[in-house]
Amino acid sequence: MKEILRATCLVLVLLVDQACQRATETQHQHDAGNTVKADTIKKSIPKEIHASVSGAHFTIRYHAPAIRGRTIWGGLVPYGEVWVTGAHSATTVEFDRDIMLNDQRIVAGKYALFTIPDTTTWTVIINSNWDQHLADEYDSKDDIIRAQVTPSYADKAQERLTYTIADKGNSEGVIGISWEKIRVALPFRVQ
Repeated sequence: MKEILRATCLVLVLLVDQACQRATETQHQHDAGNTVKADTIKKSIPKEIHASVSGAHFTIRYHAPAIRGRTIWGGLVPYGEVWVTGAHSATTVEFDRDIMLNDQRIVAGKYALFTIPDTTTWTVIINSNWDQHLADEYDSKDDIIRAQVTPSYADKAQERLTYTIADKGNSEGVIGISWEKIRVALPFRVQ
């Protein structure tokens, strides 16, 4: 019964996500004579991504806010403060095999992913309390690991926050975070 309920919920989430994407894709704006897809959905869209890296299954669940003309870095997302790295509930990352991150083993399980953005270096936090709202209940005593990463910058802005998981081969992978013109990569190794 639990499996049927879980499968039904997953199908509903996927259908809602597809409907939101279709609604976004049907609205266009013209940019220098080229048609560009406009993202006019005002809410933060729930997203879920899955990937396999060296036989390990990864899932990231998050709410994807949009720029919508706002100043993101140092504005909507303050520098030097813990950020849920999404909207609403804590962003979660789940994997079914142990991984190594910064030479530290993280056992298979479900975790919250937070960041502390700054102008030159970001801190990526894996926290054991994955069931929380925003960073309201965040407590550093629940941190599993903090990793320092250097952001890169893109020429073109990305309207919505996006997570990716890439398999780099040799049991190595990268969790990517992209929003506005900032890109952050968190490398890991599957054990």
